Amino acid sequence: MDLGLSGKVVIVTGGASGIGAAIVDALTAEGAVPVTFDLNADGGADRLRLDLADDAACMNGVAAVRARHGRIDALVNCAGTNDGVGLDQGPEAFRASLNRNLVHCFTLAHLCRADLIAARGAILNVASKTALTGQGGTSAYVAAKAAQLGLTREWAADLAPHGVRVNAIVPAEVMTPMYERWLSTLPDPDAQCRAIESTIPLGRRMTTAAEMAATAVFLLSDKASHTTGQWLFVDGGYVHLDRRLTL
Repeated sequence: MDLGLSGKVVIVTGGASGIGAAIVDALTAEGAVPVTFDLNADGGADRLRLDLADDAACMNGVAAVRARHGRIDALVNCAGTNDGVGLDQGPEAFRASLNRNLVHCFTLAHLCRADLIAARGAILNVASKTALTGQGGTSAYVAAKAAQLGLTREWAADLAPHGVRVNAIVPAEVMTPMYERWLSTLPDPDAQCRAIESTIPLGRRMTTAAEMAATAVFLLSDKASHTTGQWLFVDGGYVHLDRRLTL
């Protein structure tokens, strides 16, 4: 299916690895022009290495995209890390985590607003199931991801008169490099992985980054032309289906 994304310029934060990288690959396959904003990007023309917590760096990055491509059709807010800032830490750590995981989403939406309106484009937020389920020990990350879901609805309402659509995808258990690093800290990573997979109703397996990306590119495309303000759970039924299904 041709999603009509050919030539569309899409900023993807966190596009150097994991779900973000899979979204970049899927966009490229559709003929779009993804531009990665990531602290770990290699610094190529469309792979900008920048600190998203730095407002000036975000401003310069958006200006560089405009200068190179003359347009911005969509924004994907994917960057973030579950940094384990919980109630045992103070408000300074909490604020710093929100700056890393949330504030740049607003900053980039603000900076790209006029471009997105001109293009009648789209914003996609990549949230987390922790925003709905909680996890324990990670208050700041959960707050950031819950805020992303709220902002998805707020921005959808704000930008609807301009024809700009705003949606979110919600991953649960996705095997990414960050997830693998977390598993490696556990006493028996393989056993823990099997235990997690056993709780996922559809297929007793983790979601792949490519499956997340497939939904992402659909939501960014005109095939989703009347879809806005939605949270799509690409999680094998993990969040919403009855736990008895995993027995």
